[in-house]
Amino acid sequence: RSVYDDQPNAHQKFMEKLDACIRNHDREIEKMCNFHHQGFVDAITELLKVRADAEKLKVQVTDTNRRLQDAGKEVIAQTEEIIRCRVQQRNITTVVEKLQLCLPVLEMYSKLKEQMSVKRYYSALKTMEQLENLYLPRVSQYRFCQIMIENLPKLREEIKEISMSDLKDFLESIRKHSDRIGETAMKQAQQQKTFSVALQKQNNVNYGRNMHLGRNRILESKNEITLKRTFEDEDEHEEEVLTAQDLVDFSPVYRCLHIYSVLGDGEIFENYYRKQRRKQARLVLQPQSSMHETVEGYRRYFSQIVGFFVVEDHILHVTQGLVTRTYTDELWNMALSKIIAVLRTHSSYCSDPDLVLELKNLIVVFADTLQGYGFPVNRLFDLLFEIRDQYNETLLKKWSGLFRDIFEADNYSPIPVANEEEYRIVISKFPFQDPELDKQSFPKKLPMSQSVPQIYMQVKEFIYASLKFSESLHRSSTEIDDMLRKSTNLLLTRTLSSCLQNLIKKPHIGLTELVQIIINTTHLEQACKYLEDFISNITNISQLTVHTARLYGLSTFKDARHAAEGEIYTKLNQKIDEFIQIADYDWTMSESDGRASGYLMDLINFLRSTFQVFTHLPGKVAQTACMSACQHLSMSLMQMLLDSELKQISMGAIQQFNLDVIQCE
Repeated sequence: RSVYDDQPNAHQKFMEKLDACIRNHDREIEKMCNFHHQGFVDAITELLKVRADAEKLKVQVTDTNRRLQDAGKEVIAQTEEIIRCRVQQRNITTVVEKLQLCLPVLEMYSKLKEQMSVKRYYSALKTMEQLENLYLPRVSQYRFCQIMIENLPKLREEIKEISMSDLKDFLESIRKHSDRIGETAMKQAQQQKTFSVALQKQNNVNYGRNMHLGRNRILESKNEITLKRTFEDEDEHEEEVLTAQDLVDFSPVYRCLHIYSVLGDGEIFENYYRKQRRKQARLVLQPQSSMHETVEGYRRYFSQIVGFFVVEDHILHVTQGLVTRTYTDELWNMALSKIIAVLRTHSSYCSDPDLVLELKNLIVVFADTLQGYGFPVNRLFDLLFEIRDQYNETLLKKWSGLFRDIFEADNYSPIPVANEEEYRIVISKFPFQDPELDKQSFPKKLPMSQSVPQIYMQVKEFIYASLKFSESLHRSSTEIDDMLRKSTNLLLTRTLSSCLQNLIKKPHIGLTELVQIIINTTHLEQACKYLEDFISNITNISQLTVHTARLYGLSTFKDARHAAEGEIYTKLNQKIDEFIQIADYDWTMSESDGRASGYLMDLINFLRSTFQVFTHLPGKVAQTACMSACQHLSMSLMQMLLDSELKQISMGAIQQFNLDVIQCE
């Protein structure tokens, strides 16, 4: 920059100096070359000498290389083989590593197939879950894994279908076995009560040992049979106690529930199960049309229902959420309404009291069984009170026939007893007491006829029959006592009273029979207090209790006696009319026969023999009968004289009529 910035001629000067410097350098180079030229020439000469040696060396190197190449061909081959082996080894190592990743997947899939083949579906689902979440993601790049992934949903659907098929088979199985399950459950419930009931009856017998000997013998014999059967039943059923699990395999429903829960479809399964069970409940609750004809029909009906709800109770307690207490209560309330409606309808067809009693016992066992499983059964016991009224009606109809048979078979004559044994037999059946008769020697006659002890025993049997229905109703002794007294009152005031009234009105019943009927009703009336004692001893309720009802037998027998007395008066008058009709007065006779008419003598003899029969009647009855007969006879005689067809009467006829009137007086 200084060259250009100085005086104007500075550039020229610089160039001149530069040329001078170049010439100096050239002279130095030339000197240097001149100094080294001889060495260069010597070096060229040396190179020329070396060329010949280099050519020899080249030939030697070429020959050595050729010989080396020939010798290295085998080494190259071996080296290539080593390289190939090492590649294979590396590939094998890679394959082993990949297989080690794939083998657990294949083992799990094989395990899944095996679980499917042996129907371990719940375990298979768990295996699928492990495959999807743990194993398959590691080897998802392989095609076989994609095939597995595509197959897993299909396998799930297959498991769902198979488990649903198993569930349907299970539902069909419990439908078929529900009656057997119910029968077993009812037997077990009955066993728990049988022994306590037998002991209670034994206590009742001990309490009433002061009752009549005949009653004691009947009760004790019945109780011995009951206790014997109880112990036999206990021994028989102690051998094997079956439960619902023993009769039905519940594993399908457990598996299906677990499978659907794992698949996230638990709610779908619950809805399906409940829907199907509701359908089965409707089928179980539908009775057969002929169910009311036999007790087996009712037993099968109750067994199926008990079996159904025992299964539901088992499912409720061993599964979580499949059924709930709310669901079972709702199902039970629906079933209970249907059961009550069915029993009301079919029990109304029952005319046999034994069948109604069997039905009651079945209902009690049915109710006790389901109550033991936690189901409310109060409405069933309310229904039993309705059926009790029907049972009493059937008893009344049955006893009406028994009373009629007794009355028809009676000879209406005092009971003859030839010795003490016969007398004891009679008083064992009927509470008869007569100190005057006891003083008489055998043979002798009891005032009542054979129908009296039979009627008394039948009334007691009716009380027993009525008591059978009142047992096991979970009612107090006071309520049972009230039931017995009401039903006995119905028997006395309606059934027996009606039979007595019909008997009295029958045309073949004569005066002798009517007299005996009056005597019989008198003794039956006196026996009413013994019937009250009999009921009190059965129920252990004192008659002094404020709410204890009284028997209306007194009024029943009084009404029957009054009806018989009226019938006696009527029949006496009818008999008098028959004699009057055969009277044949000759109203134109010139003079009388001097003695009473033959028809009147026959009438008086008849009345005399009739009034002798009346000696066993109360004095008022005999007096009333005599007065009624006299009044009717006098009116009949007066009507003869005042007959409008009678135109004239001779003095002889008047005298004859006067003799007849005097004879009557």
